[in-house]
Formats: sequence, C-alpha cells, structure tokens
Amino acid sequence: MIDQLTHGNTAWRLAHLIDKHEIGMAGHSLGGGAAAATMIADPRVRAGVDMDGAFHPAPTPGQIDRPLLMLGRADHSPGGHDTTWDQTWAALGGYKKWLTVTGADHFSFADLEVLQKQAGFPAQGLSPERGVEITREYVTAFFDQTLKGICSPLLDGPSPNNPEVLFQG
Repeated sequence: MIDQLTHGNTAWRLAHLIDKHEIGMAGHSLGGGAAAATMIADPRVRAGVDMDGAFHPAPTPGQIDRPLLMLGRADHSPGGHDTTWDQTWAALGGYKKWLTVTGADHFSFADLEVLQKQAGFPAQGLSPERGVEITREYVTAFFDQTLKGICSPLLDGPSPNNPEVLFQG
C-alpha cells in the first residue's frame, strides 16, 4: 500500500502530500496486530499503534526497534489473558507505551459503539464518546511525538483529566 500511495503515477491525486519518511500505522483489533507485523516487514513504518489487538505472532527481540503504542482495555494489563501483550512489551527495543483504559471494551477504540448508540442500542461501561475521545487524544499525542517531534505531557504519565487511562509496563 505504501508503494501504491507514494511511487510513480498513483491514482490518488493527493499522494504528493505524503511524507515518505514519517509514516505511522495504527490499527484496531486484527488491524493493531497488522500494524506491528507491518513494522517488522517494512522499516518505512516509523511508528505503530495497536488498539486492543493480539499480536500474531508476537514480535521477538530485535524485530521492532521503533516506537509502538499498545492501547487496550483493562484485561490487556500485564499478566492478562492475552500473553502476546507481555511478550511484545518485553521484545520492543524502541520508545514504547502500554496503556489500558478502565471500563473500556474491545470496541471502545473504534466508532462502532458510537454508531450503535445513535441507533438506540444501550452502552455499557465507558461511554462510546469517551472511548473515541481517549483514543483520539492518545494516538494523536503518540504520533505527534514520535513522527513530528512534538512532545506531549499526556504521554508522560497518568493525567487527572483522563483517570481511566492507566500506564503499564
């Protein structure tokens, strides 16, 4: 996909706006694992974000030495049910952050629950709007810091404005 968007005569008319040297990749669920796998396969991806996805397979030491944010629900805490998070954390060689969100469920990091609420389905735990807000704030801060050099105190540790967000690791 990177080649298709950045090389030669691409079909996308805005391809010239892509900075080929500052590419980040974020994904939710399977897409989060795919972001990490892509970082292993393609060094052009300079930073990655996994939002509540398992790592298949978990990276081994030396495979990812670039920034990675792991953002997940509370049961993705150290020692949780998904051991690929612990394995990945231990293998990462670059800048890394492991955050969990109290009250979040798997879809709190995407817009599905917002759409379900608009359709009249009840929400449980973290409000859908709050899940989207937390996701936007932390993913933006992470990419701003790792790709643009814009430091964010949001990534330094717990914030009174975001008490649901817990720093792990």
